Amino acid sequence: MSGTSDPMNAEQFAERMLDATLGWIDVMAAYLGDRLGWYRSLVDEGPATYPELAARTATAPRYAREWLEQQAVSGILTVDAPDAAPELRRYTLPPAAAEVLTDAGSLAYLGPMPRLFAATASVLPELLDAYRTGGGVGWERLGADAREAQAGLNRPWFGELADAFSGVDAIQSVLSAPGARIADIGMGGGWSSIALAQAYPELVVEGFDIDEASIELARRNADDAGVSDRVSFRNADGDGLANHGRFDAAFAFECIHDMARPADVLAAMRLAVREGGPVVIMDEAVAERFGAPGDELERLMYGFSLFCCLPDGLSHASSVGTGTVMRPDTLRGYARGAGFADVEILPIEDFSFFRFYSLTR
Repeated sequence: MSGTSDPMNAEQFAERMLDATLGWIDVMAAYLGDRLGWYRSLVDEGPATYPELAARTATAPRYAREWLEQQAVSGILTVDAPDAAPELRRYTLPPAAAEVLTDAGSLAYLGPMPRLFAATASVLPELLDAYRTGGGVGWERLGADAREAQAGLNRPWFGELADAFSGVDAIQSVLSAPGARIADIGMGGGWSSIALAQAYPELVVEGFDIDEASIELARRNADDAGVSDRVSFRNADGDGLANHGRFDAAFAFECIHDMARPADVLAAMRLAVREGGPVVIMDEAVAERFGAPGDELERLMYGFSLFCCLPDGLSHASSVGTGTVMRPDTLRGYARGAGFADVEILPIEDFSFFRFYSLTR
């Protein structure tokens, strides 16, 4: 994963920075294509010239032309008759790109990723100030783009949770027990709670989050999915779990690294779950220890940490400042501080960017 490498000369490093800039352009152009409905129109209504695309989506023709040309030059769209007059060129979104950019049910779906990073751009002055002072920028400051993008990125994988847990007897037996009641900590848009409820028809799920806008989003999603009779959401810090009775299990999907005081939350989960009930954490599958240079996953996770997760964590008082790159030993330290005996890595592999942990008593 890591090791030493030959140093680049100035020309090679300049090429790397240029490649990175081209990648940034693709990401931000994808943001435009997503938010303006251009990709969706090319999928649902078929190939288009720029006047047709603009008319379909109620957008400005000159901007539609420039975007279509950029996407074709970048190799994302294909174009018929490139030598024809601009208004006669017809652009197509190929199936592979369409799946990645628009198919919300595909495990390859990355359409919301540009929205997440675009959201951080809106608070760059605040981020700069936080980096100078040690303060933070809370998740709520990133707005709907970040909130909905995070939920959208995780949704297809949350649909695979039941299959993942089917091979872990200690979890499967609880989820499939009649009338089982579980807590979903930091549930965000609620798709983890919804997916588990859909997979286990007798399961009752209570989700907890501290972002009111996320809670409202989760409630709408549960209503739309037809599971609101067994899935509920409330605004409560993890340490408020004790006020809601005992649970048969507790889960925290991709959120512990964001929390200001993760050991306190884990302690609350331990106390809220009945004796013998599983406490399961899903978080990023980063390397077990720091190494440089790192692989693409490490680079991506440090990107999330720089612009989103660490500033969010540090926006709360007395924060430990974990950041996205929470390595297994870091979680183990939090778990032991919360009264758990140890942390076991569960045998669930190839689950997107994630690793599953069971906290043992």
